[in-house]
Amino acid sequence: MRSMGLDVGDKTIGIAVSDAMSLIAQGLETIRRTNQKADYKRIGEIIQDKTITKIIVGLPKNMNGTIGPQGEKTLKFAEGLKNRFKVEILMWDERLTTVSAERTLISADVSRQKRKKVIDMVAATYILQSYLDGQNR
Repeated sequence: MRSMGLDVGDKTIGIAVSDAMSLIAQGLETIRRTNQKADYKRIGEIIQDKTITKIIVGLPKNMNGTIGPQGEKTLKFAEGLKNRFKVEILMWDERLTTVSAERTLISADVSRQKRKKVIDMVAATYILQSYLDGQNR
C-alpha cells in the first residue's frame, strides 16, 4: 500500500510518495499548475503508475488553528480528488512544513533558484513523512 503526499499551492503542487511498506516518504516531482484538468490528469497518472491507495493532502492552517483562504482552496481541491479517484483522501496539518523544507535546502547549500523548483516537493515529503510517522507509532 503506497501513499501520496501533496503540497497544493496556487502555482505548483509538490508530490511525494511512500515506499511499499509505508515507512519512508520520497519526493517525486513538482507539477507546474496550468489548469485543474491537467493537475488531476497528472495526479491520476501517478496514482495508477505507483499503485497509490491513499492521498495525504497538506492543509494549510493559520497558527491559531483556523483555516484561511489558502486552506479553503486546498479543501476544494481535495474534494475534486475525492470525486475523481477511488482512493482514500486525508487532510493533514501542514503548518511550518514549507519553513522546514526551506531550512533543509538552505543547510544543504541549495541555491535560491534551485530551491524555488523543489521546495513544494520537499514540503510534500515532510507532510507525507509526518503522516507515516504518526501511523507507525
